[in-house]
Amino acid sequence: MKAGMLALGVSALALTSPAYAETLTVGLVAPLSGAGAAWGLAMQGALELAVEDLNAAGGLVVDGETYDIEIVPYDSHYNPNDAVTAVNRLIYEDEAAFIVGPLGSAPLAAIAPMATENQIITITGAFTPIAASPEHPYVFRAVLPTEVYAHPQISWVVNQLGGTTVGALFPNDESGQSMQGDIAAAYEQAGADASAIDFYERGRMDFVPLLTRQIAQGIDTFELDGSPPETAGLLVRQLRELGFEGNIIRTGGDATDAILAVAGDEASEGLYVHMEYDGSLPEAQAYQERFEAAYGDSMNAFSPLFYTAINQVFQAMQAAGTVDDSDAIVAELGNHHDFVGPAGAANWIGEDIWGTTRQQFVPYAVGRVTNGSPEVVSICSLESCE
Repeated sequence: MKAGMLALGVSALALTSPAYAETLTVGLVAPLSGAGAAWGLAMQGALELAVEDLNAAGGLVVDGETYDIEIVPYDSHYNPNDAVTAVNRLIYEDEAAFIVGPLGSAPLAAIAPMATENQIITITGAFTPIAASPEHPYVFRAVLPTEVYAHPQISWVVNQLGGTTVGALFPNDESGQSMQGDIAAAYEQAGADASAIDFYERGRMDFVPLLTRQIAQGIDTFELDGSPPETAGLLVRQLRELGFEGNIIRTGGDATDAILAVAGDEASEGLYVHMEYDGSLPEAQAYQERFEAAYGDSMNAFSPLFYTAINQVFQAMQAAGTVDDSDAIVAELGNHHDFVGPAGAANWIGEDIWGTTRQQFVPYAVGRVTNGSPEVVSICSLESCE
């Protein structure tokens, strides 16, 4: 996917939107370049397609007023300082009605107090518990965090693949440390030893010394979760070049296409990956075809999840009869059950985990890469993978 093509998409929306409508600004804060760009551009595409649908239908109609949706995107570079700068501009200069993003625990931790103070709804992809904390009632999470899917999926890995001694590398920051704790706990709860863990600085390219040390500890399974897609691809390639023949698992975050692009099909053969939803669903396939036709590149699976969450905000505005009263919009979001989107039926969950219902959930899956493409081998609920 090319950023220039996404930018052209925004211009096209402006040309086709109703001339008589009021303008409603929606902000985007996401990594549109760098190691996390595959996820950030998927978020941008989701927002553009959702807005395209609304504007093509004549705009967003709320309490008799028609609004033309305008997107204002900012590149966070996966950096908390850049995310803060972007959110400040969206709130105080652009007057955004709500924000899509940011991605990453550290960026969200930096902007969540701002979202709360200014009562601005934020649809994030950050895995940190802050994303569903009662102290930040305007933050909603579109994608499943590690602590929700880790235990069911890792139990499947341990029981079905026989993974008993697990190695992993994580970014040396809040995002990586948060995921490391969840992943290690889930493996240990499933009966595996996950003590072969190390951290690296973002931007590192040569992992051979770290991986050599882990292989020497006798690992039979390597966990990729927590690393950006391009970094995970390097890890897969370097593991296979070192002769590692064990399981390689991507427990979370859709990154398969980007991993294969870096690692190559041969190194990635047999890789087990987390799939954000059941890609065999007709509506999922239709959305993917539309996305790839629009942007000329493969689609990261975060996109239909963000598309679903964004549309829920728009529908909540219509039901609440306001684009300004965040409390009324949040209350309407809480009334959505089995909201049908391209990834399947979505629900807001989390009361029993965080004390709030700010987490979007659709059934997810485990896939095995065969001949360069993942095939679904298990469908998962909140309780287990079958």
